[in-house]
Amino acid sequence: MMYGVDTLRQLRCLAIVLAAAGLAGCQTLGEATSGSGEDAFDASEPLDLTSIPTSEPVGRGLYHFNRGDYGLSEHYFRAAVEKSPDNVTAWIGLAASYDKDRRFELADRAYAEAIHIAGETTQILNNQGYSYMLRGDFKTAHAKFEKALKGDPDNKIIKNNLRILEAKLRRPAPRARE
Repeated sequence: MMYGVDTLRQLRCLAIVLAAAGLAGCQTLGEATSGSGEDAFDASEPLDLTSIPTSEPVGRGLYHFNRGDYGLSEHYFRAAVEKSPDNVTAWIGLAASYDKDRRFELADRAYAEAIHIAGETTQILNNQGYSYMLRGDFKTAHAKFEKALKGDPDNKIIKNNLRILEAKLRRPAPRARE
């Protein structure tokens, strides 16, 4: 599938936002990197939203996601997919917003739409892996990360997400209070 220059620009900005904001490991939208080791985005690249007009729903969605206003980002990404149902950036942003609000069933539907449009891209597989990690389904998360890594073996974000997942698996389960 061919994407226009504007769509590619939006995807690049979305990846930057995700790297800087983040679904803590998604390449879509993630938790801000704070140096704690728990965050999955490399925020070394400066955040630049100037190529996406904030007057457009995707631009507003990215803006609010980056600010941590996930309800508002969900609102604008939903408006974007209603306006342009083939906008994979909007679907991924919508899925990430749902993940941040722990609305995983809706996130799954949005990821499915993104896959329908773009296929199982490395970015989508990585984001799904992070989504499953948030849910505590580490087996499915691991499978998604491994599949994403096969598509892009040098991807630092995916490798970092696998390290975070492995650290969670090594961490002893909290003991019940007596």
